[in-house]
Amino acid sequence: MNTKNRYILVTGGAGYIGSHTVLALINNGYTPIIIDDFRNAHKDVIFRLEELTAQEIIYFSVACQDEFRLKGVFEQFHIEGVIHFAADKAVGESTQKPLKYFDNNFGSLISVLELVQQYKVENFVFSSSCTVYGDPKTIPVVEKSPVSYNSPYGFTKKVNEEMIAQFVESAPFVQATILRYFNPIGAHESGKIGEEPDGKPNNLLPFITQTAFGIREELTVFGDDYDTKDGTCIRDYIHVEDLAEAHVAALSKANEAKQNPEIYNIGTGKGTSVLEMIQVFEKVTGQQLPYSIGERRSGDIPEIYANADKANKILNWKAQKSIEEAVKSAWKFENFIREKRKSK
Repeated sequence: MNTKNRYILVTGGAGYIGSHTVLALINNGYTPIIIDDFRNAHKDVIFRLEELTAQEIIYFSVACQDEFRLKGVFEQFHIEGVIHFAADKAVGESTQKPLKYFDNNFGSLISVLELVQQYKVENFVFSSSCTVYGDPKTIPVVEKSPVSYNSPYGFTKKVNEEMIAQFVESAPFVQATILRYFNPIGAHESGKIGEEPDGKPNNLLPFITQTAFGIREELTVFGDDYDTKDGTCIRDYIHVEDLAEAHVAALSKANEAKQNPEIYNIGTGKGTSVLEMIQVFEKVTGQQLPYSIGERRSGDIPEIYANADKANKILNWKAQKSIEEAVKSAWKFENFIREKRKSK
């Protein structure tokens, strides 16, 4: 397939998953256009992307809800597809600031879909989450598992999915694909693009790497009394580079979709506990990790992992990279960031 000058708009494209997807798009011949207000991202990610790809990255520093400026981008380029990442995404924070999540996660989607409709964009890929399964009674979860939510963040993703389903009924020229991610971890193999949280991390692996680097005194394990194999939460951790490739597959296979929207679980199909992740980190890096057991965290569920057979079969996509590879790359990225900040 000729992908030359096939412009793909990537909202939140300077963020953790977005930046890796931009690389994957370029590697597959697409021309990504990044939309990001850099509220949850660092501007020098753009320069790192340019260094890694040896080409200029098209980006616009604009919020998705700034529909006037966003419309200018649609006017300037013939956009064939949109990948919508831009959202607030911390489960814990969402329980304390639900209105922030409602405003951004609903408002940004509405703004983008209005322009998708106006400019007859044929492909729309949405960044959803396994949080829509709530606290599942049966695992692994399949796409037809009951949807629920356990936090305001999960609620926004569930409603976002319903919004998209109703939207495509009124705009049948759009093929929508909803990717329900499990837990992305790791970094680009170069060690120059990765998860770079401001302040206290919301996800496990950045907390581990920051603790190992001495930024944090110790890692807090939120509860060890869950009904799991070792008492700690179990998640399906997927390498972010594998996750990025799923977006390329979703674009390239959109014309083979049987439903609209088409929904896929994007995970490895394996569950790893918090304590197991700590053990993998210590084994891969040789670092001893100080940790303590804390209280359970609001919004956390005991266990979830994916059945990704549908994505394996229809998208011809499968997670390839191991947890060990993800941990190694995350540690490499942590070292890169600390050296970079030290030299400033």
